[in-house]
Amino acid sequence: MKPRGVARSWTVSGFDLAAVLCCWCAAYLLRFNFAVPPDFMRHGLMSLLWVLPVHAVMFRYFGLYKGMWVFASLPDLMRIVRAIGASIAIVIVVATFLRGNTPVPRSVLAAFPIFLLVAMGGARAMYRAWREHRQFGALAAAGKPALLIGGGDAGLNVMRQLRCSPEWRLVGVLDDNASKHGREMMGLRVLGRVDELAAWAAKLQARHAIIAMPSASAETRKQIFATCLKAGVHPLVVPTLAETMRSGERSAAETGTFREVRMEDLLGRDPVAIDCPYIDSMVGGRVVLVTGAGGSIGSELCRQLALFRPARLIAYDASEFALYKLVEEFSVRFPEVPVLPVTGDIRDAAWLDETFARHAPALVFHAAAYKHVPLMEDENAWQAMTNNVLGTWRVAKAAAAHRVPKFVMVSTDKAVNPTNVMGATKRLAEMVCQVVQSEAPDTQFCSVRFGNVLGSNGSVVPKFREQIAAGGPVTVTHPEITRYFMSIPEAAQLVLQAATMGKGGEIFVLDMGEPVKITNLARDMIRLSGASEDKIRIEFTGLRPGEKLYEELLADNEQTLPTHHEKLRIAQARAADPVIIEEVLAWLRAGRVTGAQEIKRELRRWVPEYAPYLRPNLQVVGAGERAAEGG
Repeated sequence: MKPRGVARSWTVSGFDLAAVLCCWCAAYLLRFNFAVPPDFMRHGLMSLLWVLPVHAVMFRYFGLYKGMWVFASLPDLMRIVRAIGASIAIVIVVATFLRGNTPVPRSVLAAFPIFLLVAMGGARAMYRAWREHRQFGALAAAGKPALLIGGGDAGLNVMRQLRCSPEWRLVGVLDDNASKHGREMMGLRVLGRVDELAAWAAKLQARHAIIAMPSASAETRKQIFATCLKAGVHPLVVPTLAETMRSGERSAAETGTFREVRMEDLLGRDPVAIDCPYIDSMVGGRVVLVTGAGGSIGSELCRQLALFRPARLIAYDASEFALYKLVEEFSVRFPEVPVLPVTGDIRDAAWLDETFARHAPALVFHAAAYKHVPLMEDENAWQAMTNNVLGTWRVAKAAAAHRVPKFVMVSTDKAVNPTNVMGATKRLAEMVCQVVQSEAPDTQFCSVRFGNVLGSNGSVVPKFREQIAAGGPVTVTHPEITRYFMSIPEAAQLVLQAATMGKGGEIFVLDMGEPVKITNLARDMIRLSGASEDKIRIEFTGLRPGEKLYEELLADNEQTLPTHHEKLRIAQARAADPVIIEEVLAWLRAGRVTGAQEIKRELRRWVPEYAPYLRPNLQVVGAGERAAEGG
């Protein structure tokens, strides 16, 4: 201990011993109504010759001088209680043996430890309160007023951590538990129910609300977020335990106690429960290959796979920059997982064969695809065909040739009753996997369909974010357009879960929840940014080529079968015709670049459910209406 610390320790020790002396005398004065008989006074003062050393030794033994008064808390108080308890026990024993003619009165032995506890504990509490007021009092009073939603343990933690915050000032608590209304928590009054937020926010001039309900269901949290946005209050949220434990999740907008609300919070989806032991037995210690590893879904699949410690992760992608970013991230987040970046096109059969032969993967996740609907609709329709269909066939054939045990293709809800080239090509890719499955009994092929994922490359959320940052307008293609959404981690986890369940030829459908109206999504994002719809307007631009108003997860003639996982079902899709697939592949291998109209004509023949979508007229619904762009 440094000299300054030693001096401070002895100073505090001196104070405590002075407290012992004063409390001992006070106990005697109280016992005799401030008129202590001379014999008892003499005996009491003589007793201090051994009472003081006993307390000095016990205070040191119980570590009362290891803590700092400025941080005094309940553990420090408990140490004081234990030290005083042990001391008074020794005092009672010694006093019994030294009774003599003037014993220590029992009332003194009862009152003394109480006085001492109040003196020592109270002094520390007063010192801490004085220091905090001196350091933070003025700053805390100037902090931004905020309402706390949730009067449970998480709420108490927020109160403690923000008590000295120069940035925030809690002005009240809202909780739906009626028994708490009108009562106080750490000096804060429980004002009323959560649905009274708008009235209390206006009355207390609070523009922020901290939601401290990490154990509440996702649906409950979603309703509270909606209440905040409707009231014009900016919500902040205490992370759930799963979020706290996940590494690399914190952003610059987060504080040590709470974080900004994300768009996935507004979906109201509960966390995914996956069968970790099954996934671990499938992935752990094995070589895994992911195509499209640099993309949104592919990179998240790599992150989720890394949690199960594969022997090696082969990241296959045509973009060298995307692979570079992925490898850089893994060197920090997952340094124990060997990542091998392989640049290559999935249409390059020779390079695929070399990659499979050299690394012998036991599991393949095929996430590489062209997915942007408008870009693939006309000018790039041929590329969509060759990449999504021929590329899938070549990856699947390479997996079959090298007897890869399991092959999982990432598909899309746009493959259901497709109205665009992208969706039709992904439906053909599903059919390719089914046909290859019939020729390769050693490999289990399956496909997994899901809708849009929040924050993926080229998706609506990043575009809205950019438009809001630029001051608007936010563009929406149609007032009624809806989409299914889930978070990228949830989608990746369910793909892994589906991989454990596939027996060969299945098309798995993810539970995407309720469809989201893109107009509402745009409005929520504007409110989350702290702006109003009057400041950032929303414009309708009309549906883009190949885009439809509503997405589906099952074709009209399809049925689904349940699985043991509540968020996964198996689609009973139309069986793929090997003759048609061979005709498609022969046409693609011929390499004669074809225009969009001829490709769409052929797609209608190969995929009977494909029907190019006719763009509806955009209805102007009034000057006050606003909207946003769908994906």
